[in-house]
Amino acid sequence: MNIILVALGGFLGSIARYYISLKANKRLIGTWTANITGSIVLALLFRYYLDNSISEWLWVFLGVGFCGAYTTFSTFGNETIKLILEKRYWLAIGYVLSSLTVSVLFVYLLI
Repeated sequence: MNIILVALGGFLGSIARYYISLKANKRLIGTWTANITGSIVLALLFRYYLDNSISEWLWVFLGVGFCGAYTTFSTFGNETIKLILEKRYWLAIGYVLSSLTVSVLFVYLLI
């Protein structure tokens, strides 16, 4: 049953991620927004899961499936390398630092 929940959550998460990339015209802000909001949602879900406030099936569906597909570390890495190859070093550094700092900060504050 869990694999079906992960698949359904992943299906919805990937659609949400695709929608954000369309709205952001495939710029860095789309990936940044998805990763930050995904970190916030995942932190809240994890907090409620640890407190037994949400069921395991909801954690698997939303936390593992939806958030796993919605956030996108591979695109983050690809965009960072592209910036480096374009010799846009300061933007690459800012992108990496802001993505990691803001994501981890929200997770820390919300758990």
